[in-house]
Parts: sequence; structure tokens; C-alpha cells
Amino acid sequence: MKVEGLNIHPLKSGRAVAVGSAQLRRDGLAGDRRFMLVEPGGRFISQRELQMLARVEAEEMAGGVRLALDERVLLASFDPDDRMEVTVWDSAVSAAVADAAVNDVLSDWFSRPVKLVHMDAQARRLEGAEWAGAPVPVAFNDAFPVLVTTTGSLADLNRTLAEKGQEPVGMDRFRTNILIGCDMPWEEDWWQTLEIGGVLFDLVKPCARCIITTQDQKTGERTGGNPIQGLAEKRMSADRRVPGVLFGWNAVPRGEGRLRLGDGVTVAARRSERWPMKQRG
Repeated sequence: MKVEGLNIHPLKSGRAVAVGSAQLRRDGLAGDRRFMLVEPGGRFISQRELQMLARVEAEEMAGGVRLALDERVLLASFDPDDRMEVTVWDSAVSAAVADAAVNDVLSDWFSRPVKLVHMDAQARRLEGAEWAGAPVPVAFNDAFPVLVTTTGSLADLNRTLAEKGQEPVGMDRFRTNILIGCDMPWEEDWWQTLEIGGVLFDLVKPCARCIITTQDQKTGERTGGNPIQGLAEKRMSADRRVPGVLFGWNAVPRGEGRLRLGDGVTVAARRSERWPMKQRG
């Protein structure tokens, strides 16, 4: 097996950026989910409620970020002394906040009051102790540093969608970081630890999927095949700790290094039992 795709998402819920290589840190791929839109009170905003985010391209630059929405472009910088507390689900972190002029422009873009924040060098966030054995550093990801998916599982999902008369979907619907070429669908359920680029990754928790997977990642519109309906056939979790349909695994890197397309992937440890799924008639 080998790495067939590497992606970062500089802006949380913004458009993915495919890269040929990426520096891996303890908190994930460098440049992944370092910026985020929040409500004025600090709560994070995602494509779940703001579908337009799928159309926003973000490029990290020295001291800030370049954002583009259709023909509109905005450069934002951050003063590390200008901070606010923001929340991702039930996790709070002190983040640098863009100045009022930048936030006014973004509020105009999205027709609602928003602020842009940055997970800078001063920001600290630890998550996942229940699953990873100890808290691990993470950026503005939902909960874990890295998401791993496979080509075989997407192919199997698309076969199910075809049987339902629906269009196939791309892997971009699943916001993955590391795409592994593996012909065996759902084989990742058996993987406990992977070695990629000389670094070990513990696959600690399957990823429950939400409405974002139903949205076209170029337009933000809810069109095309519906992955949630397809996954419901055989990927409905039977473990109440992670309810819903599952696709991909949240992973914790146990080291740092550089990952590249084409890197070999080795299963260093396997699970004794597969994650339980509900049986559908």
C-alpha cells in the first residue's frame, strides 16, 4: 500500500489543498486547519451551517492568510497580542483574531457577523485523551490531528450509491488528510497502527460523518450522491460511543517527519476485533 493523496485545509471547512508532500507535526499536517471563522462570541462556524465555506480558498502566508471567494480576495494578518477565546465543540482555545476591518469584509462576504481567528504559535489545544490514552495536541480539527481514508472504501461506497441510482462522490467530501491506496474495502477497520514515512500513526477512533459529506466541495450545494444514505447500508455504528455512519479513521501521529505522495504504508499492528456495525436487512 502507498499514500495516494495528501490534503490540508488551511481554513477549517474551507476548500482542500492537495499537496505533494507535507511536514507532519504532533498536531497534524503543517498548515492544516490553522485558521477558522467564528461567531462574534467565539463559537466555530463550519459548512454545516455556512455552505459557502466550501468555495473559500485559503493560502497561509507569512504572518497571515490569503482568502479568496470567487473573484474576491482578502489578505489578513494577525497581532499575537490581540486574542479571543474560541470554541470547537466543547473545546476552548485562545486564538489570535484578525482586525476589525478584515472581519467587516468577511461579514459582508457571508452576510452575517463573523470573525477570523488563527491558531498561532501561542495557541494550545489538547484533545482525545479518552481515545488516545493521553491528551494530544490538535489545531482547529474537530478532535484529532489526522484523518485517514482509503481508495477501496470509497469505491465500495460508490458501488452502493450506484445501486441506489445515485451519482458517485469524490474523496473531497470526506475532508481527508491521508488517502491510502488499498483495494480491500473497509480494511482500515482492522488497522491499529500504521507506519508511514518512518512515523507511527495510531488509528484511535472511527470518524462519524455529518451533512457536510452531502455537499459538493466546489460549490457548497447539496447535490449529487448522498454518502450518508450509502453508508447507512453497512456502516452504521453499533457502538453508542460513536453513533451514526462511519467513514475513515481519526489518527494520532506518534512522531514527526515529512510525508510524500507514494510513501509506503505498513500495518504495524492490527486489531483483534473489528468495530461493530449494525446489520441491515
